[in-house]
Amino acid sequence: MSACGGNDNSDPGGAATTGTNTGGTTTGTSSSSGTGTTLPSLPSGTPPQLVAHKIGWDHYTLKVDGKATPIWSGEFHPFRLPSPSLWLDILQKFKANGFNAVSIYFDWGYTSAKAGSYDFTGIRDMDTLLDMAAQAGLYVIARPGPYINAETDAGGFPGWLLTQNGKARTSAPDYLAAAREWMSKINPIIARHQLTTGQGTVILYQIENEMQDTSQTDYMQDLHDWARSDGISVPIFHNDTGPNGHFVPANSPIPGVVTGPVDLYAFDDYPQTNCTGNPGAGWYGLFSSGAKGGATASPYTPGFIAEMEGGWFDNWGSSGIYPCMSQSGAGSNFERLFYGTNIANRIAIQNIYMSFGGTNWGWLPSTGLYTSYDYGAAIDEARQLRPKMATLKALGNFVQSVPAIMHVDVGSAVTPSSQSIQILHGVDSASGTNLYTVLHSPSNATSNDTFTFPVVTPDGGFTVPQQGTLRLNGADSKLLLANYSFGQHHLVYSTSDFDAQVSTASGDVALLYGRQAEDGETVLRFSSQPTVSVIGSQSGSVSQAWDSSTGSLRLNYQHNGLTRILISGGGISTPLTLLIADDNTAATFWRQDTGAGPILARGPALLRTATVSGTTLQMTGDTVSTGSLEVWASPAINQLAWNGAAIASKSTSSGSLLAQNALSGPDAVSLPDLMTQSWRYMQESPETQPAFDDSKWVIATLTSTNSTTTPPSGQPVLTADDYGFHHGDVWYRGQFNSSSAVSAITLKYCGSQAGLAQVWVDGNYLGQNVLGSSSCGTFTAPVTLVPGSHVIATMIRDNGHNEDWYEDDAQKEGRGLVSASLTGSGSTSIAWKIQGNAGGENLWDTARGPMNNGGLWGERNGWYLPGFPATGWSTATLPAGQAHAGTSWFRTTFPLSIPAGDDVSVGIQIGGADGTISGGNYRALIFVNGWNMGQYIANVGPQHTFVVPNGILNPNGQNTVAIAVTSNGNPSDGLESVRLVNLGTVRGGVLIQLNDSPDYSAWASANP
Repeated sequence: MSACGGNDNSDPGGAATTGTNTGGTTTGTSSSSGTGTTLPSLPSGTPPQLVAHKIGWDHYTLKVDGKATPIWSGEFHPFRLPSPSLWLDILQKFKANGFNAVSIYFDWGYTSAKAGSYDFTGIRDMDTLLDMAAQAGLYVIARPGPYINAETDAGGFPGWLLTQNGKARTSAPDYLAAAREWMSKINPIIARHQLTTGQGTVILYQIENEMQDTSQTDYMQDLHDWARSDGISVPIFHNDTGPNGHFVPANSPIPGVVTGPVDLYAFDDYPQTNCTGNPGAGWYGLFSSGAKGGATASPYTPGFIAEMEGGWFDNWGSSGIYPCMSQSGAGSNFERLFYGTNIANRIAIQNIYMSFGGTNWGWLPSTGLYTSYDYGAAIDEARQLRPKMATLKALGNFVQSVPAIMHVDVGSAVTPSSQSIQILHGVDSASGTNLYTVLHSPSNATSNDTFTFPVVTPDGGFTVPQQGTLRLNGADSKLLLANYSFGQHHLVYSTSDFDAQVSTASGDVALLYGRQAEDGETVLRFSSQPTVSVIGSQSGSVSQAWDSSTGSLRLNYQHNGLTRILISGGGISTPLTLLIADDNTAATFWRQDTGAGPILARGPALLRTATVSGTTLQMTGDTVSTGSLEVWASPAINQLAWNGAAIASKSTSSGSLLAQNALSGPDAVSLPDLMTQSWRYMQESPETQPAFDDSKWVIATLTSTNSTTTPPSGQPVLTADDYGFHHGDVWYRGQFNSSSAVSAITLKYCGSQAGLAQVWVDGNYLGQNVLGSSSCGTFTAPVTLVPGSHVIATMIRDNGHNEDWYEDDAQKEGRGLVSASLTGSGSTSIAWKIQGNAGGENLWDTARGPMNNGGLWGERNGWYLPGFPATGWSTATLPAGQAHAGTSWFRTTFPLSIPAGDDVSVGIQIGGADGTISGGNYRALIFVNGWNMGQYIANVGPQHTFVVPNGILNPNGQNTVAIAVTSNGNPSDGLESVRLVNLGTVRGGVLIQLNDSPDYSAWASANP
């Protein structure tokens, strides 16, 4: 069999029973009516009406109830958006922008503060999340780990797991027992929401993630078997780090692959992990071998990229790559070239990582990453659509409108007229549809090239275009169709990209698009000459040519704005309306599925949902300004409603319903000026003083550790995880008696990249040490200590644990103090005590969870919480005119009164714009209503603006900001300006429910 699988539908991927790894059909409960790729698209609050489905596959696509179902998915991490109300916002935006699926990691460490304890309430309510996905009409790719990587602390492992002896991600008994504990909690939740049970839309399930140790087949088999025993009946896969052929289904005949207990094979693809600002520069790894290229390790299963680059993460000290990654890095040109070529290579399951990145709030990030996980994704961290989302929408619409392109095999070679152009040719043997994927040669070229190419189909042979110019300008690609039938009509070929098609009261409607001002040519087949009318005063000029010998109608035009062409007659009873748009105009269209068939709408900034009630099309969505609404819908619809209000409309000559009154935009929004607010100020760090009462602190008595960072012989174990403190700041106090003078103190510590150590002796500040790109460092401070009793106090900031990328237990690298030595002392014996977050693994605040707090004095005493009585605090103004070595707190409250019906995304900005570096040697933890929304490091950067999601923020009430400033104490090391910034306003959004946010009274009750 050829690498692409050929046309042989009798391959061994035939029928199989649930739980086997031989491919084919995973059985589920039969349904009386299948929905294929059309899932319920319901307004907020409406329970989804679901039925059980069967999931199968062949070497082309997944199949739902026997129907080919391409999966066009976006990655979303609910733990990076700690506001359950807003999960629906993101999911609806996915659905509205062409996705039919969402891929979701489930973070073990986010859910479990200590062994045996699991919390799935509030921000961890995964039942609600999966209900919302079904409500939005999205399939779900579930990825529960146990290891997820995802640039999260310890790759998603809980802090308590890091103290185990057994090697993680192996069959070590203690690790297996812990992993089984997690899977036994999360699997039943996922199982309750499977498509195969009729209770949800989970369609695929991943075991582990990016496992590179191919010897771990027993461990992988355990994960598979646990899933099946816990009720997982959908197909199971693993995500390879690239197309390496690791853990493919057992029936793969390809030499050199490693088989595993999976039904499907999937892999990662990240062609551009830096951003030069030059589109095409550095791009690599394009699959350009034709159908199934890059996915040939498993010829009997669909091509599956579980993580296709949608941007890239960023690190402390960078210049801030997210804006660049959203444009020239992994922007629209990248999307068209790579995602489009993947389509040509029959990647029938394609998941874009990330499609919404979100926020590494609290202590969520792994080592190296700062607070923002914006990723340069199509939806930015503030939930605003970037221009690149329009390209994703067009490609997603194409995949779902023309499923035949997922069944193409390699067609005859096509030689374009220009050597600077290459064309991949695929043909669907069943329908005869041809897909021509046009790209540069080499693929990362950015030249402006014109060309022609031959099209030969049963409709005849053509040199395309016959008139005008076809060009590929810059880093780009085109997906062109030929011999394609849709509705009642037949497309001979088009040099415009195909977006979507619907059937309306006046006939078939197709949306085609191309680059601004470029020529386009579309040829359609009729039995007799049709009538062609260009509709509307804003339409561009269109030339037409009729060839009676072939029954071909050729239309030539430019892609400028929107040109409407009505074609009637020609032996076809159903008229055809072609909507010819440039890219920007095509982005104003929205396609949604309804019970009366798909609809196409134009005008609003977002069409969230569309449902049919009687003869009324009920729509919800967002606007950013006053504007029009036009809808192409089925004959059953003759009335419109928008966000619950009826809208008068009239029929147009292009078969649409046009709202007679404009949709209103958002109201003006005014945010309080925090610089004029009354701030309160208080110094902390009493732990530095010799007389401080540390009698309730943990005594460091351990002599052995499973950490990979061990103390010198004779010194106690000091690493924080061993004492139950896993996140944020940890304080150490060491008492010693020296028989001689001490001239220096040397501390070895680990705090992750950009971590910090501050040191005092006998209440005197010795200074601080900041880690660069290393996770661990050594700080030597000269001192002059006479013989006698002394106290060392040091605060270590832990910026996150390593991930376990190479399966080497890197996550067990210690955090906190490792060892201490005294130069000149007659004794190195130091009695140490340790204090981290209040309660350690026994959280008092389960609502905010284990990632919210470290061990600062103000955190341990509730200074960050709403309602804290700042008695005795002084007043302050910003920027601060002074700085205090150690940590100081600034607090204020402010009211918000967001207009009803508006959705405003608010951020807190410290100092200048993102990407700039301040001269101040300080860092700040930003708490909003008690939630740790991020860390600002003035002299490291690059982040200055921190998104605060509604739900944590009260858009109509009082809010509290508390900022913990840890400073080196120089006059220039004080807190800079602090401002609220509007990161995006729309009229619309989703209903917001405030998070459960325990206040100071709750803290006082829990900490008498």
